[in-house]
Amino acid sequence: MISLKSALAKLFAKLIYNRIQKWTNNPVETQQKVFKELIKKASETTFGKDHDFISINSYDEFVKRVPIRDYEDLKPYVEQVVAGKEDILWKGKPIYFAKTSGTTSGSKYIPITKESMPYHIEAARNAILLYIHETGNSKFVDGKMIFLQGSPILETKNGIQLGRLSGIVAHYVPKYLQKNRMPSYETNCIEDWETKVDAIVEETLPENMTIISGIPSWVQMYFEKLQQKTGKKVGDIFKNFNLFIFGGVNYEPYRAKFENLIGRKVHSIELYPASEGFFAFQDKQNEKGMLLQLNSGIFYEFVKADDFFSENPKRITIKDVELGVNYVMIISTNAGLWAYNIGDTVEFTSLKPYRLIVSGRIKHFISAFGEHVIGKEVEEALKEATHQTNIRVSEFTVAPQIHPEKGLPYHEWFIEFENEPEDMDELAKKIDQSLQKQNSYYFDLIQGKVLQPLKITKVKKDGFQDYMKSIGKLGGQNKLPRLSNDRKIVEGFPYIN
Repeated sequence: MISLKSALAKLFAKLIYNRIQKWTNNPVETQQKVFKELIKKASETTFGKDHDFISINSYDEFVKRVPIRDYEDLKPYVEQVVAGKEDILWKGKPIYFAKTSGTTSGSKYIPITKESMPYHIEAARNAILLYIHETGNSKFVDGKMIFLQGSPILETKNGIQLGRLSGIVAHYVPKYLQKNRMPSYETNCIEDWETKVDAIVEETLPENMTIISGIPSWVQMYFEKLQQKTGKKVGDIFKNFNLFIFGGVNYEPYRAKFENLIGRKVHSIELYPASEGFFAFQDKQNEKGMLLQLNSGIFYEFVKADDFFSENPKRITIKDVELGVNYVMIISTNAGLWAYNIGDTVEFTSLKPYRLIVSGRIKHFISAFGEHVIGKEVEEALKEATHQTNIRVSEFTVAPQIHPEKGLPYHEWFIEFENEPEDMDELAKKIDQSLQKQNSYYFDLIQGKVLQPLKITKVKKDGFQDYMKSIGKLGGQNKLPRLSNDRKIVEGFPYIN
């Protein structure tokens, strides 16, 4: 018998679906409206006055007045906000800073305002509601749900609270989900990630877990500890667990490992949240890509990734994007980020409605020899090479080997296997062939004998976890880069098998 909570969830899901359809059916007009509202509301801020927002009447004028910036470029304004000044990037003061660790900037303080915060919560909620609307499955709302996230303990800086985004969001779990939510607040506050996961295992083992959510690499750690403690598959421990919600990294490299740990297939929903905004979520189980959130106080621009580092790259709006092109995504938001480069590259999989995948990071690529290899390509190559085999990969990263002891330079793949291949050379060959097929620059370099085919270096069990722990980035929102244009991660790497 269906519960009242489950029945109400279905009704609410239909209402939200219809609401979302209104803006997905009018995407360009929706974005124009968002653009005008942002410019109008920020015209009296310091940033707005510096860039003459009051006389901006078109997107072309905005492009002329507001250059693309990354965090370092915006830092002089952010520092004023951090110092407690009002009306700098957005009216008033932010209500939070999401503190993130930048690779070049040290700590970054990303403002979250009273206007932007609700959209972080709504998008996560709507992703689940659209799943209910599509599948008719709402029974899971009666079970327990776990969200593996950072500590909800927040600091205060000049009257503004700051913490990790996931810790901030933890304070906004709707009342109707409070009783279903795991882990306990006390456990969520544990800072040491391994201690926290052990506590979560103890708390969740006796519960009816129906939704499990988090970054795949850290959920994997939780699943492995469950299995070590019980000797059972996760799907046998939690009989009603049928929905995995994830974000932060591509799930595909983990899928085979997860299905083995769970013991069966489960539905999954991909999210695209960031401290700067909640950009997209998977709205259909059988459609590739995530629905871009066009009505969430964020105005989007795109620059072709291949042109991004040229002197004057062309900026376009959603109206002019094309399928299958690798773009750098630029955002302007109701948290006061303006023509801001978040560092992600995306690729559209559908234009009606606008769906995209995250293809990588503009800084995370290999082009030591002009090959322009991106994260999506290495993930796809590994997936294709291990398809229909029993090879399972726990984690991997790729780096260029520019000065080998002998022979031509090559790409070195550091892979931690759960199930190793019988023939490592054959796996390397398959990965290399897939990469050549996807990337014409790489193909030309291999065929032209500038590079030799890639080589695989085995990483010992839990080697990448140990590495992340050694640099103080175990758990939470931290992610291992899929590839780098240098050897900083792997130079002197002590975790090789």
